[in-house]
This record gives sequence, structure tokens and C-alpha cells, in this order.
Amino acid sequence: MAAAFPLSCATSSLNPFPASTIPLHDLPSKLNAIANAGFKGIELAFPDLLSFACQFLSRDVDDKAWDDLCVAAKEVKTLCQDFGLEIMMLQPFSNFEGWEKGSKERKDAFERAKGWIRIMQELGTDMLQVGSTDTPNIPSDKLSLAADLAELCDMLSPHGFCLAYENWCWATQAPTWRDVYEIVQLVDRPNIGLCLDTFQTAGYEWGDPTTKTGRVHDLSADQLQESYLRSLEQLSKTIPKDKIYLLQISDAYKPSQPFHPDPDDSGARPRARWSFAFRPMPGAAGAYLPTIGMAKAVARTGFRGWFSAEIFDGGPEGKGLPKGDLNEEAEGIMKLMRTFVKDVGNGEQEQGAKGPYEAPGYYAQ
Repeated sequence: MAAAFPLSCATSSLNPFPASTIPLHDLPSKLNAIANAGFKGIELAFPDLLSFACQFLSRDVDDKAWDDLCVAAKEVKTLCQDFGLEIMMLQPFSNFEGWEKGSKERKDAFERAKGWIRIMQELGTDMLQVGSTDTPNIPSDKLSLAADLAELCDMLSPHGFCLAYENWCWATQAPTWRDVYEIVQLVDRPNIGLCLDTFQTAGYEWGDPTTKTGRVHDLSADQLQESYLRSLEQLSKTIPKDKIYLLQISDAYKPSQPFHPDPDDSGARPRARWSFAFRPMPGAAGAYLPTIGMAKAVARTGFRGWFSAEIFDGGPEGKGLPKGDLNEEAEGIMKLMRTFVKDVGNGEQEQGAKGPYEAPGYYAQ
């Protein structure tokens, strides 16, 4: 099974993020390192593209300067071709769905979509990742969310583009795989599918950065394990393989001090803060979520598409790491990715000697 999954790496996985505008840690250096490590594709993170645009054009570039961004995107396409990398997806397109009709926010969301589609054309990529909105006070009516996403699908369709919808575990209305799959069904378009993520599912259904144990406390440990396993089994039996466009791979560190349950001054919810800085690869020292079970559930659907490393590793304290050698970083990610993919194919149940909650979460199935 290990050879069945093509491997990708998000440009945001390499430090620094966003990319520097100075050689050795700029976007071209990231692409070179990703290719040298053996990855076949990338997720291009928009902040890295923006940084490269500033570097390439030797001036500041606004995040809605579509002409400038398209010039930079065309050059990134050339770079990726030279490195033998496929630009598998452009990401992350956020806070799109659910705005009130006629609002300036909704108008801005659709204008951004037009701009990103232009960028996709220049990049030569056909997939746009959309994260489930985390805008506060978005209506809970999934039909209205689906209607907006259907419009976006219809904007993408003439270009042969598709939409990969991801559940962000801190989202306002769609934090679970069930939520986003229900919305995808309501959208009812052939060019929408799921961007599933080991962190986003395990980090919502099993993990919690606001508790001392790092686990959801609404249930006992045994009940939590049973609930999580049941959810993964439902996933494997519910989602058709052709509605899964990719699986993103990452894990989490358990914060040394539980996060406050309220949003911080920037409005970021606890799981958002956790996601942005505490996400290493599975198998890294200190990673503890039961991520391997999530990947196995996806594999049981018959899915054999992209496994993509998308990490935000700020170290166990989430304070960031010093700039290092990008080739060594990418090689380290690939080593852990290969181990992870191999373990996905090595049986249905793995536990550490002390049991699933005392052993590293990677082995908690």
C-alpha cells in the first residue's frame, strides 16, 4: 500500500512561513528542497506566493493585486516544472461561504474567488482548497453554505477546476468530516470533494488543547476511544473514494499549559491557535494524536490519491523554530511521511505497550 499514494508537501510546511524574500529560505529554495526530498507535488500556500511576488517584482505586492500575483504565479509554474513538481492545489481559501446576501463581505469573497481563479490559471493547477469558514455568527443553515459553494463550483467548472472542501476543527459551523461531507452532498456538483486532514479530525473528535490531558473530556477515556473508532468506521463506510481529493497529514503537540477556552485578542479560537503553531508530522517526538487510525479509515474507502504533508511545527511550545537547512527539513518530513504511509498498510490495529492513551497517540487506533 505504501507505493499507492503519491506524496505531496505543502510549501507552508517548511520554515519560515511565509517564505522569506531572501535566498536560502525563499519559495524557490522551498521548492528545490521539496523536490530533492522526493515529493512529487506541492500544495502552494498563498502567503508563500505573495512573498515570492514581492521578491520577484522587487516591491511590495498587495494580496489582491491580481495582475502582479498572476505574473508571479506564471514564474512559480516554470520553477515547479523545472523541479519536476506538480502544483497539486492552491490553498487556503478561507471565510468564503455564509455571508449575508448583499453584504460587502460577500461581495469581497466572490471578488477574491475570481482573483484566485486567475492565479490558478497561471499556475496550471486545477484544485482550490476551501476551508470551512470560521467567521463568527455565520448562519447554521447548511443549505445556505452549500448554495455559496455551489456558486463557487460553477465559477470553477468552465476552467476544468475543482473545489476541495476541508473541515477546520475550529470552524463556526462545519468542524467535522460529517459536516463537510453533508455540505458537499448538498452542493451536488461533480467538481467538489473533500480535503480530509488527520489533524483536523483527530484534533476535534479526540484531542482538545484546553484540557490538561489534551483529550476531549466530555467522555471517559474508554468512551472517547470507542466514539472515535466508531466515527472512523463510519467515515470509511460513508464517503465514496472519488469524493476524497486528498488527505493532509499532520499531528499535534499537547500544550504544556492548557489553552484558555475563549478566543484570544485576535479572535482565534483555541483549536485555531493550536493548529497554527503546534502541528508536527506524525511520529515526531511529542506528537500525540491518534492520526494513523484516521489515515487507515480513509484508505479503507479505496482512496489512493495524494497524501500531503501540511505541518505548522513551531516546536512543543509553539514558539517557532530557528531557520535551518531546508533540505534537511524536507528530508525529515519525507522520512516521517514514508514511515506513516508504511504503517497505514500494516494492519488495522496498533497500540503501544501501555495502551492507547498512555502510549503516543500515533499508535492509538
